[in-house]
Amino acid sequence: MPNLAPAPAPHSPPPRLTPLEAVRLALETPWKAVNEVERLLLLPLARFGFAWAGVAWGAGWKLYGLPIIQKHRRGVLRIGARLELRSTARSNPLGPHRPVILSVRRPGAALIIGDDFGMTGGSIVAEERITIGNRVAVGANTIIADTDFHPLDPAERRLAPLNGATAPIVIEDDVFIGMQSLILKGVTLGRGCVIGAGSVVTRDVPAGMIAAGNPARVIRPVS
Repeated sequence: MPNLAPAPAPHSPPPRLTPLEAVRLALETPWKAVNEVERLLLLPLARFGFAWAGVAWGAGWKLYGLPIIQKHRRGVLRIGARLELRSTARSNPLGPHRPVILSVRRPGAALIIGDDFGMTGGSIVAEERITIGNRVAVGANTIIADTDFHPLDPAERRLAPLNGATAPIVIEDDVFIGMQSLILKGVTLGRGCVIGAGSVVTRDVPAGMIAAGNPARVIRPVS
């Protein structure tokens, strides 16, 4: 069995900067200052976008750029505290290709996200159910989708082009998904596992393991 590290202590707010420290930080990392100014200016629009979708604004949320929220009125989108989404190219040195998209496409579909979730660019698409635990980090331009979108059979695809197969996705606490990965339907990512950049995940990854490749295979324990 892998030797898993204990879960981090509950999140506590970072210490407040003194005015002098804040000025020094802005001078040393001016792009961060620009990101913070833009975040604050867009805050009313961000709050309105979630409210329009019927999603309550959470404690400590930070949005750099405006995500795209697609929620069916009879679907569920629930997100915990301290969400951080980066949707502009300048908000992350990896340069997300486009905004974060959170999509709940059908009646009864659900996307449930825990506390301290972070994502840069990319999409999460739920046609059945996607459950994400606490302290999950998703690298730039990753796609997580519990659906094939389109049927594989040509005859069925002609009759019902959007009737692709679906299966729930579960991502447990403390998972890290590297940039430009693809997490496909029906998989469970066990607690504390790591997915290498550019991976295509088609099967479960056990807790505390590193998996990578196309299709992704378990390489070794995290530690």
